Amino acid sequence: MRRKTFDTLVSTAGLVVAAILLIAGGLLTWANNFVTDQVHDQLAAQKIFFPEAGDEAYEDDRIGPYAEQYAGEQLVSGEQAKVYADHYIAVHVADMSGDRTYAEVSAASRANPDDEEAKALVQTVFRGETLRGLLLNAYAFWKMGQIALYAAIVSFVGAGVFLVLSVLGFVHAGRTTSDEKLKLGSRTPAPVEP
Repeated sequence: MRRKTFDTLVSTAGLVVAAILLIAGGLLTWANNFVTDQVHDQLAAQKIFFPEAGDEAYEDDRIGPYAEQYAGEQLVSGEQAKVYADHYIAVHVADMSGDRTYAEVSAASRANPDDEEAKALVQTVFRGETLRGLLLNAYAFWKMGQIALYAAIVSFVGAGVFLVLSVLGFVHAGRTTSDEKLKLGSRTPAPVEP
């Protein structure tokens, strides 16, 4: 195979890969924007706020070190949703239920069907765990959006590298004489025989 033909083919393939990476980067950027906007809008609509600075909840070592940084803020991001779910709701549900799960509280209530306090606790724990699960789903989608952003950056960088390499390949093909043959393992091109 002629060296010029090989350089042109490889450089063209590099341009195709660069184009694919640019398209992938664009789609991943769109995915990040879409997910981030959806998570923000859905969380903002719930109007959940962290307690104000100085609230006694922050004195609890299971809450303060994690949630106090958001004191008084509205919950609008996936990262905030995870903190609120794991270090605010989970703590309060655990305290109310005596560190029992919803299944354990529910089983205890069913074992004593006349206990109104146990029935009320079942409902409270159920609601707390449901809200916690919804917030953790928001966090999961937000995290997927962040991963899409990182993948978009990698795709754009990869596209740039392939574009530069393709241009250099075309420049090299232009400098190569038409009679040079591709010879693997040799540093000097072999002349074309007539």
